[in-house]
Amino acid sequence: MTSISLNPKLKTEIREFVQLAVPLASAQVTQSLTGFVDTVMMGRLGQEALAAGGLASLTFLVLSYTASGVVMGVSPLVAEAFGEGNKTRVSVLGRQGLWLSLLIAIPTMFLIGHMDSLMIKFGQAVNIVTLANSYLDVMLWGLFPAVGFAMLRSFISGLSLARPIMAIVIGGTLFNIVGNYTLGYGKFGFPRMELAGLAISSALAQWLMFLALVIYVLKHERLKNYRLFEDLHRIKPTIIRELLWIGAPIGIAVALESGLFAVVTYLMGILGTEVLAAHQIILQTTMVIYMVPLGMSFATTARVGQWLGQKNYEGIFRAGYVSISSAAIFMTLTAIALLTHSRQVVGLFLDINNPENAKVLALATSMLTVAAFAQILDGVQKTTYGALQGLQDTRVPVILSLISFWGIGLTLGYFLGFHFGFGGTGLWLGQSIGVAISAGCFIWRFRKLLSKNKTQPF
Repeated sequence: MTSISLNPKLKTEIREFVQLAVPLASAQVTQSLTGFVDTVMMGRLGQEALAAGGLASLTFLVLSYTASGVVMGVSPLVAEAFGEGNKTRVSVLGRQGLWLSLLIAIPTMFLIGHMDSLMIKFGQAVNIVTLANSYLDVMLWGLFPAVGFAMLRSFISGLSLARPIMAIVIGGTLFNIVGNYTLGYGKFGFPRMELAGLAISSALAQWLMFLALVIYVLKHERLKNYRLFEDLHRIKPTIIRELLWIGAPIGIAVALESGLFAVVTYLMGILGTEVLAAHQIILQTTMVIYMVPLGMSFATTARVGQWLGQKNYEGIFRAGYVSISSAAIFMTLTAIALLTHSRQVVGLFLDINNPENAKVLALATSMLTVAAFAQILDGVQKTTYGALQGLQDTRVPVILSLISFWGIGLTLGYFLGFHFGFGGTGLWLGQSIGVAISAGCFIWRFRKLLSKNKTQPF
């Protein structure tokens, strides 16, 4: 370890990683604030609106993240082609990624439009489902731009051009905040639309960010040379299959991880509105923080993929462990902040001085203690998975995720929550243990791949 720490190449890798990770992580945090701001404003509409709106928001995020995960196969393939200097392949991958975005978005929108019947089957109260559906029926129209934005972001990050993404997302988030206030609460002469108004604002923000990124690709001096939007009528099934070969397992892995949190949220709803409201507070808070290692993982995928294109395995090692170490340090600091400011966190969503919210405050504080510690390993597992994506190793991690999140995390959480009397805190504890096991499995997989004969493909 001493020889590595003194190696000037490590300093170069850290600098390159930071230049790519900071705008990507900042963009992810800012973009996640769309859901965070929605949830804060839902809380001002009452506990019932917070529970229903939070459930709807999470449902949309799970499905949109899963669809976006499928098109994220663009990033490692573009990064590898860029590392090889193959400009033509970079262009073709980007064009077919746009088609894949559309093909994935259409059935996902149909599913979102029929989530109300599924919610009722999952034991949610009818009044909660009715409110949640008023949000989803509008929000589904923001699905395609969300997936298209994810594809273009993956394309750009694979080329190490990520800085403008942060500015675009900041603009979209500010638009969403103003729109939420205007339409949700009925300001400036607009009608009070509550959850439906929040959804309209959020969907418009998705379109704004997607179109802004399209314009950037068309105008940027380097990016326009790839002529991404030319010959779009030419569909290349072989390239789409290649993108799916890498991207579909990523989408499945995202579905397994985010699906775990969604199922836990539905289980929280069975435990009651107050438990669900407390859970939404902690979930939205940790999701914002989680966006930092998620952005780091995008940078890791790009850096590892570029080194893979150059067949530089020493560079792969450095890129992977710089990212993993950075995430561990950052998430440790945020865990400390959460533990020492728990009441202030809950106070962002509810009036903690109101006696009616006393039970939600107590429940949320207990859940936050568990979630704070889980954040550290969650950051490690996400950045390690980013390194595996860069190596185009996406199928084995799906199996590891299935075992960790669902076989162990969900099962353990269910028994702790419903059979051992720990309630919502038990559900959080179970899913956190699943995340910890996943982190260990991913690190083992990354080390195993690096220990192989370097002349063989990963």
